[in-house]
Amino acid sequence: MEYTKRNIAIVCGGDSSEYAVSLRSAQGLYSFFDKERYNVYIVVVRGQDWHVNLNDGTTTPIDRNDFSFKEDGKLVVFDYAYITIHGTPGENGILQGYFELIHLPYSTSGVLVEAMTFDKFVLNQYLRGYGVSVAESLLIRKEYEELVSDDEVEERIGMPCFVKPAADGSSFGVTKVKNKDQLAPAIRKAMMESPEVMVESYLEGMEITQGIYKTKKKTVAFPITEVVTSNEFFDYDAKYNGQVQEITPARISDELAQRVTKITSHIYDILHCNGIIRIDYIVSKEGRISMLEVNTTPGMTATSFIPQQVRAAGLDIKDVLTDIVENQF
Repeated sequence: MEYTKRNIAIVCGGDSSEYAVSLRSAQGLYSFFDKERYNVYIVVVRGQDWHVNLNDGTTTPIDRNDFSFKEDGKLVVFDYAYITIHGTPGENGILQGYFELIHLPYSTSGVLVEAMTFDKFVLNQYLRGYGVSVAESLLIRKEYEELVSDDEVEERIGMPCFVKPAADGSSFGVTKVKNKDQLAPAIRKAMMESPEVMVESYLEGMEITQGIYKTKKKTVAFPITEVVTSNEFFDYDAKYNGQVQEITPARISDELAQRVTKITSHIYDILHCNGIIRIDYIVSKEGRISMLEVNTTPGMTATSFIPQQVRAAGLDIKDVLTDIVENQF
């Protein structure tokens, strides 16, 4: 019997400030997928415009009733969606809910997990209940800013602190605030990205990040990356414009690496994650490991953390992606 190739949609774009980054991740994924095993298409989703990029350079619309499209007059139905949207609607549960409704398997965690990991404040409070170390934080909502005074922020959170969008991609609208006078403009900047803003205590230490995925048969935790930047923090320029040094594997002891991996695996299980996630941490001089963020659609360009970690592990990313797809069939 002849093997029928599965049709894979790499779903990118989205409605956040990280639209262009998402397109780059899609190109990376397209280059990584096993084309002998799968028919791979890039699907761009932005607002009401959902289309497929065809091999001849043209585009054709997606039928949102069943996420199908027509190519050369023939109907093409997808078997699987690999979501690589950074921000809404692919990282906050909205797109996942749509795929659940049409019964299309997809690469990320489910609706609740995506919604929760997208809202950094909610995630911190949730994981704190499981004993995960996180920074102290408070929430400021648009039009209710007066409920939290600058003095209260200084007293409860301390200075310096971070002001960031509570529910958005992680690269835009973030400010390191060093005194009370900087709070109001930082909050306004963050609110341009999200109506909810998180003020978070500053954690001093080494920043590290680790990717992981699990299938029915195995757990694969990648080597840890150490993130070194001369910028104030790991901001957009550090992430995407090369103003950072990324060292994989991180220059840490085997004992610390094992502790980090144990926490990464534990968080994956607490949240019932699916596919590849990447968790960022700060490790203090005393060895305290505090979680910063859970990224459920990590960047997938050739230079992104996950492909780096896959190479450092001596694995082929083509095989990793096949693992993740086939785990749902």
